[in-house]
Amino acid sequence: MTADDLNAPLGQQLRKRRLSIPITTSQVMAGVLTVFLSVFVVWAVVGNNPFGGEPIVVVPISLHAGPPAKTAEGQGPPKVVAVNPDAAVAPQAAPGQTSAPPAATKTITIIDGKTGERKEVELPATANDTAPEASPLDQKFLEMSAQGAIPKIAADGVRPADAFAQPVKALPGKPDAPRIAIIVSGLGVSDSATADAIAKLPGAVTLGFMPYGSDVAALAGRARARGHEVLLQVPMEPFDYPDNDPGPQTLLTSLTSQQNIDRLYWLMSRFQGYVGIAGAMGGRFTASEPSFAPVLRETAKRGLIFVDDGANPRSLAGRIAGANNLPSAKADVTIDAVPTASEIDHALGRLEMAARERSVAVGISSGLPVAIDHIAKWAKTLADHGIQLVPITAVALKPKQT
Repeated sequence: MTADDLNAPLGQQLRKRRLSIPITTSQVMAGVLTVFLSVFVVWAVVGNNPFGGEPIVVVPISLHAGPPAKTAEGQGPPKVVAVNPDAAVAPQAAPGQTSAPPAATKTITIIDGKTGERKEVELPATANDTAPEASPLDQKFLEMSAQGAIPKIAADGVRPADAFAQPVKALPGKPDAPRIAIIVSGLGVSDSATADAIAKLPGAVTLGFMPYGSDVAALAGRARARGHEVLLQVPMEPFDYPDNDPGPQTLLTSLTSQQNIDRLYWLMSRFQGYVGIAGAMGGRFTASEPSFAPVLRETAKRGLIFVDDGANPRSLAGRIAGANNLPSAKADVTIDAVPTASEIDHALGRLEMAARERSVAVGISSGLPVAIDHIAKWAKTLADHGIQLVPITAVALKPKQT
């Protein structure tokens, strides 16, 4: 019997005290987090993954090859052979056989996520990969700058605008038929929209490319191969800049003329083969002669044309171009200002009326699918109306001969 038992009241038992350790929920969570971080640190130190932390995309690749080829030992599956990029060896033809021309293929690079080893694998090319491309540009029309290759007038005096212009044949029996030029702008950013315009529109429609697409050079080359003249769209400062920003390397009224020319060279080097440049936005810039005039003088110096989208009534493009012997054109109608089927048809009707009144008219449109579809259908009926669809160089005002 203990002393506590003697002091306890009769008929009652003394409650024994239990040993307890105070632990809160937050302490438990902190402990779990500590264990998790410790495991992660150990895995990061011990694991051999040179690409750890980088985004990874898993893409299935289906090789549509023919039936497995038979070998001397029997039938075996087709093999994908990694090609050494430093020393590719062509397969040897069997004795007495001539080597067949290589099938259309494309090469992809596969990177091992653990070792970092790089392998190049040849795959059959798809229809898009074998689309026609424009012939290589004559180097006599290119000049190297700090930003890359930019257009120049050749040593024999031929302008890029003339060299890359598409030929025009008069309508049979109507040599003096009114002419309409249409520009579909904003291409090169979306590959699908650009491919749609190239496929659906006739070659006489001029295509304007923004300089920002990752594949803009190839897309512009494909357009030229399909008979389209192409324009480089140069982003210029709008009135509500920077709230409305056309994109990187925009020409600005706050920059010096040399800074804007440097930006122009960067934009000009994104792709080649264009007959001229067209402004993208540019309400404030095209109304500022100190900023705009040096750009148009440089455009004339490069043997190109300039196209004004007609959106800014204060634009000085016509006056500055005339003073610098720069061929130029101005849009009379924005075809999809209201992007509905009925309004686009009405705009095309107004364009026809303008051509009949002045012999020449220019329309401009964005690359919206509804606009592309209606322009393509309308173009098929234009010759029946006695009007000829022509590329932009056929209606640009020519420079004065000196």
